[in-house]
Amino acid sequence: MKRLASLALRGLVAVLPVALTIYLVYWLLAAMESVAGTVLRTLLPEEWYFAGMGLVSAVLLLIATGILVDAYVIRHLLRLGDVFLSRIPLVKSVHGAIQDVLRAFSITKESGADSVVLVEVQDNMRLIGFVTARDTAKKLIPNTDSGEDIIGVYLPMSYQLGGYTVYLPASKVQPLKISVEEAMRIAVTGGIQSNSRQAG
Repeated sequence: MKRLASLALRGLVAVLPVALTIYLVYWLLAAMESVAGTVLRTLLPEEWYFAGMGLVSAVLLLIATGILVDAYVIRHLLRLGDVFLSRIPLVKSVHGAIQDVLRAFSITKESGADSVVLVEVQDNMRLIGFVTARDTAKKLIPNTDSGEDIIGVYLPMSYQLGGYTVYLPASKVQPLKISVEEAMRIAVTGGIQSNSRQAG
């Protein structure tokens, strides 16, 4: 009986990530089709609409939005929207939390080639971190006794959406030559996923 339970658990572990990924992708595509399709049906004659038009329109709208975000006027309007939402009680907490999560998982190339680093916490103990707050660190700690620049490093916690941002001298971190995506996988999964891939 224990053997069967063990085999069933191994099967669940193997199938569940794939099944959840497929379901989430399907749910996202269906939601995009539903929302955009509803809008299109109100704007276009019914005979013009076909299945999938909402999804295509939503993807094109996202691409256009991504292009427009680089424009100064759009960036200014987005900042005004952030300021407005940050002044509404309760809404500002939800909006800020969503922004923090998205920023944590979308560390861009603007951080530089050394955005993935090792941070020494104690002797022979190191954590994976991401350089995310250079400008903020300079504002918070403009001067140090040694004159060395202070950088902000985000330290993610394994198996949950959370972590800590620490501010420390740039010389206290060691750049890693791995991608942000790979480093985030190692940090969030505790290295288990990375080890299983290498073993395979």
